[in-house]
Amino acid sequence: MDTQNHFQMKCSNRGLVAFLVVAVSIFLITWVISTVVDIQKKVKESTYSGQEIKSKNTITVSEEGEVYATPDLVIAVFSVVNEATTVDKAMVENTERVNKVIEEVKKQGVADKDVKTSHFSMYPRYEYFETTGKRILAGYEITNSLEVKIREMQKIGQIMETATNAGANQVGDLQFTIDQPDELKAKARGEAIKKAKDKAKAIASQLGVDLVRVTNFNESSEMPHVAKYEIAMAESAMGKGEAAAPEIMTGENKISVRVNITYEIE
Repeated sequence: MDTQNHFQMKCSNRGLVAFLVVAVSIFLITWVISTVVDIQKKVKESTYSGQEIKSKNTITVSEEGEVYATPDLVIAVFSVVNEATTVDKAMVENTERVNKVIEEVKKQGVADKDVKTSHFSMYPRYEYFETTGKRILAGYEITNSLEVKIREMQKIGQIMETATNAGANQVGDLQFTIDQPDELKAKARGEAIKKAKDKAKAIASQLGVDLVRVTNFNESSEMPHVAKYEIAMAESAMGKGEAAAPEIMTGENKISVRVNITYEIE
């Protein structure tokens, strides 16, 4: 009797385990199917949403605004180039001449903040003898360049003459620019945007559609230097007052801003 009861209980437990396995399997299968359906639904919604955005009609217009202004800042580069048989001699001579240039330029009203070293180099110089086919060290060449910002435009020629008389034997890359161009850029941008808006309205009217809103905007600006003025002063003319101060014509700089505006239309 005990054996029969034990067997019946064992069978009952096995049935219960089997039932639980089936129930859990059904639950997992149902959950997986539900999850997959939900994901597919979201993907479709996302796809439809993206298609809705892509299907919106737009027009893009481009225009440019320009402002002209007289430069109020000149950036000049004064260089002292010299040679000597030894490094020490070349350095001493170069340093003395550069310091003299700085001193004299500052006397013309150039501030300390507007003078800085922009380039320094030193190279050995060799002489080649064809008879022997050998190169012999002849000395050293040093180039020391100063970048000077000139804010008093009427003094450009005077400061150039002062620098060369003080020891600079090269003057290069006079750049005529605007010290604070942001206000001028804003004015050019405003002009470009106004022209772009007018063009967009005209196009919309011709197409028989309405402008809804701006969906994209970008801009690019350009402020080129009006000119570069480059000269080289001969050593023989330095410090002798033989060359008159050059007359520099600044002209005008063009500040331009180009805008691209995209409108949604309906």
